[in-house]
Amino acid sequence: MNTVTQKMKFRQSLIKYSEKHGVRKAAIKYDVTRQYIYFWKRRYDGTLQSLADRSHRPKYHPKQHTKEEIKLIKDMRRRNPHAGLVVFWVKLRLRGYKRSITRLYRMLRRLGESRQTPPNSKYIPKPYEKMLYPSQRVQIDVKVVPTACIVGDAKGE
Repeated sequence: MNTVTQKMKFRQSLIKYSEKHGVRKAAIKYDVTRQYIYFWKRRYDGTLQSLADRSHRPKYHPKQHTKEEIKLIKDMRRRNPHAGLVVFWVKLRLRGYKRSITRLYRMLRRLGESRQTPPNSKYIPKPYEKMLYPSQRVQIDVKVVPTACIVGDAKGE
């Protein structure tokens, strides 16, 4: 997209004014810092496109997972789909994975390789044992009272 924006025109007028009157006066007039003017003067090559904003995205990250680590994670997750996070992390550590469990969790989320829980087995009720005659199944609760607690006539006196 090669459109000329207002910011680019502002920067161009700022640079032209600073070349004519000096950086200090340009900073006062345009209400910007001198460092801002020097930054755009270094970048300006005569074209308006050189004053366009560039991406702020880093080119690389030193702590980023390597391709080998990602491949190891994917292979291990394919072989251990039901393993929990801690068990999975320990298995990876045995194969040379050096990062923390938190980094592994975040990478699994990013890859969409979260834990696949196996479906619960269907509940099958046990057959109920039927009674064959009355009072076959009787429950009697018995309380044993220690002799030390029995007082007076309760002892049989």
